[in-house]
Amino acid sequence: MFSIIIPTWNNLPYLRLVIESLRRHSTHTHQIIVHVNDGSDGTLAWVRDEGIEHTASPGNIGICHAVNIAAARATQDYIVYMNDDMYCCPGWDDALVKRLAQMPADNLFMLSGTMIEPVDSGNPCVVVQNFGRDVENFRADELVAATPTLVRADWRGATWPPTLVHRDWWYKLGGYSSELSPGMSSDNDFSMKLWDAGCRVFLGVGDSLVYHFQQKSTGKVVKNDGRRQFLNKWGMTQATFDRYFLRRGTAVEGAQAVTEPERTGRLRRALLKSRIKRAFS
Repeated sequence: MFSIIIPTWNNLPYLRLVIESLRRHSTHTHQIIVHVNDGSDGTLAWVRDEGIEHTASPGNIGICHAVNIAAARATQDYIVYMNDDMYCCPGWDDALVKRLAQMPADNLFMLSGTMIEPVDSGNPCVVVQNFGRDVENFRADELVAATPTLVRADWRGATWPPTLVHRDWWYKLGGYSSELSPGMSSDNDFSMKLWDAGCRVFLGVGDSLVYHFQQKSTGKVVKNDGRRQFLNKWGMTQATFDRYFLRRGTAVEGAQAVTEPERTGRLRRALLKSRIKRAFS
């Protein structure tokens, strides 16, 4: 059904959890491809012992290179990019499959699952509920039992993993942009590449739920200045793109497309500020 790509970097306890959840809670059978960065913590040996399809690099090559290498092995029509610090709730994939029936015939769209996070970061697209901040304190049975009560309405602005795109568009757009390695703002950049190609359906699926432990991988990497790179590349800030173009977090019904933003005074001022900020960056 899907080709699920998961980059990981010496995060074996969490990788085990996400693989377990995929095996236990997926309605459909999927191709799972793990890219192992480094793997000196036993990850490489574990994926081999488990017979999990994988690619590998001797060091940490970052998210962008990792997902592109893994995606080259995709055999299914749809690529799902998922973080290694997630836990899939029952029926996460069936909810996405049901939305696929509503998608445009040209396959130019992006779907996101909805994250459940233990800490409120102000993200309007997530469900805030604490089932544990780490593997040792994770209450999986409580999460599974509570899943039906955590479903929310669909939302606009799909960008973050787990994301689903058609394999043809992944390849046409060149996957994730290597200049953003190791990966800060690479999700936003990929959404912008889709927008630039004409995509107007960025749908967050409210009943496709995954638990996210929050920054168990990115919290230990030396980050690139992704926001500045996004600004210099696209001529606007990520915040402007999110608010005025994607309308991130606003309610949506069905596969309703995002229309071109109205050139209001606020948008014109935001774009002007972006140009000024870019000029002095």
